[in-house]
Amino acid sequence: MKETSLELKDKRIAYRIYLILGALFISSLVVSNLIFQKFFYWDFFGIYTFEISVGILPYPITFLITDIISEIFGKRKANQIVTAGIFASFFSLLIVYASTAVPATTWSPVNDAIFDQVFGATVIAVFASMMAYLFAQYIDIQVFHFWKRITKGKHLWIRNNFSTFSSQFIDTLTVLLLLCSAGILEWDRFGVLLLNGFLFKILVAALDTPILYTFVYLIRKRFRLSQGDEIALEI
Repeated sequence: MKETSLELKDKRIAYRIYLILGALFISSLVVSNLIFQKFFYWDFFGIYTFEISVGILPYPITFLITDIISEIFGKRKANQIVTAGIFASFFSLLIVYASTAVPATTWSPVNDAIFDQVFGATVIAVFASMMAYLFAQYIDIQVFHFWKRITKGKHLWIRNNFSTFSSQFIDTLTVLLLLCSAGILEWDRFGVLLLNGFLFKILVAALDTPILYTFVYLIRKRFRLSQGDEIALEI
């Protein structure tokens, strides 16, 4: 794939786009770790009823964003966003831990017991999520660029879906194994949560393909990129 150098004005705009995508990525990742303890059901047109954590709602956004960054800015920039997400998650973990350690006042609307019930499992959850996240995101980027080389920059839908399917299965499997081993979830829920989580992520990955195409098309048009070209953002 060919890297394209931009003029200073266009490079600044490209950096802004990269930073906005990075901010959305980190926000989605951190929030998914904080809200995971609520589970909901979704009847998919009477075909299948999903039972999944609300933490799964923002999580597929992270894979969509890394695919956009991989396609437009290259593998190295995608890996940098993933690494930044790791630091952001652990930093949020420190904030939650400090908030749990300080005692609530007698008039606090949320007392220690309620706060611990909601955020008490966050430490284990973030650790489990980070392990799954490390495996899944780096694999997603590797597989994405593998298919990008194979298809010579064509057929974006192939690398988007194939990379996401494999990485999302690894992510779902790893996080459930760790949460069940830690006693946060019962083992008898493992199978159904694995199936529900993976099917839901596959569905979202298929549905977000037009979104990926739209973003990539608009960015390529704005910076006059040929198919498969990547923007060079030197530091």
